[in-house]
Amino acid sequence: MKEFPGIEAVLFDLDGTLIDSAPDLGAAVDKMRTDRGLPSLAPEVYRPMAGAGARGMLEVAFGLTPEHPEFALMREEFFVNYENCMTQRTYAFAGVADLIEQLLQRPLAWGVVTNKSKRFTEPLTQAMPLFASARAIVSGDTTPHAKPHPEPLFEAARRLRLHPERCLYVGDDERDIVAGRAAGMGTVAATYGYLGQKTDVASWGAQATINSPAELLQLLEQA
Repeated sequence: MKEFPGIEAVLFDLDGTLIDSAPDLGAAVDKMRTDRGLPSLAPEVYRPMAGAGARGMLEVAFGLTPEHPEFALMREEFFVNYENCMTQRTYAFAGVADLIEQLLQRPLAWGVVTNKSKRFTEPLTQAMPLFASARAIVSGDTTPHAKPHPEPLFEAARRLRLHPERCLYVGDDERDIVAGRAAGMGTVAATYGYLGQKTDVASWGAQATINSPAELLQLLEQA
């Protein structure tokens, strides 16, 4: 690629970049509301905070922050609910399957680096055929550090047997770009997931921005 010379692999964040898990995340926390006799909230209310996982969902549903004494207990209840529904409404974003197919045809290796814990990453990716060809899946607790620390990206590069600078990292959060830059990888910000209009993606410092998975293919075609 002209923008990213020498790239041999593309790594992706998971939620908000490859898959739309917001409906299942919202359903898991909304069950907590209805179990307590509270009215259900519309999925659109939860969606903007889906990228923040349990912290974001509990804040929307209950105004609960990590400092609250009941946060840990409520988070585990959310986790159990999510485990029971996390493959019911989750799907790959439109164009992702075609993107992966094109990467394999080039051929370029690909993988996932997510802050989602292995407790959820493994059953979710095993249930979705899309991930059968992924050569590295690194979860938030695979290494001692999670993003924005670069160590998870270094681990993915090791699994691919590539130098980090031979990898491109695509994510939908500032921490993804911070981690990618710290790892010496090319960075691409994806804006089609959960980002609101108020998010200043330009301030993240990514080398490129895409508004759809197909636009990453356009970057690749400039090689």
